[in-house]
Amino acid sequence: MKETLQELTEEMRDELSEQAHYLVQYIENNDKNAFLNGFDELHTFDQAVFYVSLTAQLRHQIIDWLKPVELADIFDEIDPEDVDFNDLLSEMSPHYAAEMLAEMYTDNAVDLMSDLDGKQLALYLSLMPPKSAEEIKRFLKYDDDTAGALMSTEFIAINQQLSIGQAMVEVKQAAQEAEQINYIYILDDNGVLVGVISLKSLIVWPDAAKVAEVMDTNLITVSPTDDQEEVAKIMADYNFVAIPVVAEQKMVGMITVDDIVDVIDEEAAEDYSRLAGVDVVTLEDNPIKSAMKRLPWLIGLIFLGMGTASVIDGYNYLVAETSILAVFISLITGTAGNAGTQSLAVAVRRIALQEKKSIFKSLLIEILIGVMIGVLAGVTIFLVILIWKNNLLLGIAVGLAMSVAILVANVAGAFIPLLMDKVGVDPAVASGPFISTLSDLTSVIIYFNVAKTFIDHFMMR
Repeated sequence: MKETLQELTEEMRDELSEQAHYLVQYIENNDKNAFLNGFDELHTFDQAVFYVSLTAQLRHQIIDWLKPVELADIFDEIDPEDVDFNDLLSEMSPHYAAEMLAEMYTDNAVDLMSDLDGKQLALYLSLMPPKSAEEIKRFLKYDDDTAGALMSTEFIAINQQLSIGQAMVEVKQAAQEAEQINYIYILDDNGVLVGVISLKSLIVWPDAAKVAEVMDTNLITVSPTDDQEEVAKIMADYNFVAIPVVAEQKMVGMITVDDIVDVIDEEAAEDYSRLAGVDVVTLEDNPIKSAMKRLPWLIGLIFLGMGTASVIDGYNYLVAETSILAVFISLITGTAGNAGTQSLAVAVRRIALQEKKSIFKSLLIEILIGVMIGVLAGVTIFLVILIWKNNLLLGIAVGLAMSVAILVANVAGAFIPLLMDKVGVDPAVASGPFISTLSDLTSVIIYFNVAKTFIDHFMMR
């Protein structure tokens, strides 16, 4: 079955590629009717992909053939992070661009316009219909990572006094402009959100029934100032395709699941960036800029790593006396670092899921895990050294050092993000490279102290 689906996907890609080839030919031959007929057959996402892949000259022709409202549907599908909207807008006349922006869904238009410079923004707002301009200005005041910046005002709201039959008439009239019609929101005479009803319920209930009698009054709402990550969690928990945004009991907008998918992707990329100590959200093609973004973490880790180098330098006499000890330094530091990174990943995930565990309980769990992993890893390396080097005391020393180093790294990997979360700092900042470097330092200290103890009390007698 999987092979069939893969083949279908490849066929669809080939078909789209062939369609794109013909569409370009229609543009080059100035065949407007043939182009519009072929272009209308594409899904709006495929239209957007096709549009941004063209040269500026070919896009100019499309702009001449499409109305602003038609191009708005295409721009609603374009991800602001994938293209330079300044360049795309500069290809249109200011009046055309302003009209196109006004026809887009508000949340998408705000995403696009938030990256414009002040002069461009003021120009487009001045050329828009006053109502659209005021709406966009209101949205632009919200911080990027809040519900207010995500919400759309293209929702359907009806009065609670209507009958089901009357409500269906209003929904049909408003559906063309709405971003989604899965949920219809119910307002009282003062515009206060009092309930919600699904489109399915409107269809199922008799026309004579009152909306107020069948609506769901158990409302789950968010505020415009709520963090987007919290909104995403609520929608995932309740399996919503949309959620109302309410300020002072009045509905000011709605957030749809397509925006939340983007949020989840964005938040995951940010967390990965912090865990890796590198920015993967904003990818740079310029090697100099990219290097400058990565360098601060690496320089910081160099100085932290110098602590490890200093410890090793302090035990030079021990290594000179028993050179075999040097063989296992990287093995212990690497294993402890890996254990710490695993613990860090689990801790950050638990925090993201908002698990209701106390710090004490979480640490106890990680201590038990660290003990089990440490003992098993220690026994393993003990047996390897015993067979490989035929040295019982060396095997015990390295095995014991590895066990303790893994335990400490495990606890550090869990405790540091928990502590950071408690003091209000993003726990993902306790990145993998940071924990690994810290584990190197602690494991080297543990290793040489254990080795010194064994040399002083056993090997040198």
